[in-house]
Amino acid sequence: MSLELTGISKLYGNQKALDDVSFSAKPGEIIGLLGPNGAGKTTTMKILTCFIPATEGEAKVCGYDVKKDDLEVRRHIGYLPEHNPLYKEMYVKEYLELIAKIFKISKPSARIDELISMTGLTKEQSKKIQYLSKGYRQRVGLAQAMMHDPEVLILDEPTSGLDPNQLLEIRSLIKELGKEKLVLFSSHIMQEVQALCNRVIILNNGKLVADDPISTLVGREYGLKKLSVSFKHEISEQKILALSGVERVEKDKGRINSIWYKENNEISESIFDLAVKEGNKLLRMVQEDESIESVFQKITSKKKES
Repeated sequence: MSLELTGISKLYGNQKALDDVSFSAKPGEIIGLLGPNGAGKTTTMKILTCFIPATEGEAKVCGYDVKKDDLEVRRHIGYLPEHNPLYKEMYVKEYLELIAKIFKISKPSARIDELISMTGLTKEQSKKIQYLSKGYRQRVGLAQAMMHDPEVLILDEPTSGLDPNQLLEIRSLIKELGKEKLVLFSSHIMQEVQALCNRVIILNNGKLVADDPISTLVGREYGLKKLSVSFKHEISEQKILALSGVERVEKDKGRINSIWYKENNEISESIFDLAVKEGNKLLRMVQEDESIESVFQKITSKKKES
């Protein structure tokens, strides 16, 4: 098991930043850690990387306890924090040489050259970090996080500041790394999460409110599928809700209906029969995937209201 959190809570004075959070993860997973601002994402990452202690609960990385075996934990993780701390007066290659010394890399020159190529820093390696764009500073941060070839990568907003071309390159790199390593990253860019992740963990107000494969969240709302249907003439919401398996209906301009139904029900034939029975015409019927944005919004807003 690469990561294992059990009953993790964190208090800052009287404020509970994390409240009984538990999840586990293994190599080969790319996990998006999502949540509104203040949900507890960065706190979770800081606990896993031994920067701050949990108030309650237990966290392990590659079997090592973050409280008792912090040096071993740090040997097994690479961490890119949200605010990337770099020695800006140093040259890119000089900085990576320092990181290689800290981790006692046996063949530092070869490893540095490999990382510079991997992260697209070849043209920038002789520049001082202070003269790099934010996107290239992020690449330097990624290179230092991967220096010791860790089993677990924890990345807080790793693509912040990247232009579209850089974003595609780093996204491709993270995907490649995720084939063998465990990658846990936070992001506010939902399309990126959808493109990269095979699993999503959502925090809200310090609580874990969702932990699902990306395929479960996108295209269905916890066991429900969505169908977009339009009729020539309006049909009442009650008549659609009366169909077997239908759980919810939303209307748009009277004749267009978004219908959520239980996953195991074949609803299309029932919709067609209803149109015939009502002497109506079915103009459109399309199976739709929900966006990750709408699912995220519904999950977090539900929890706020409850």
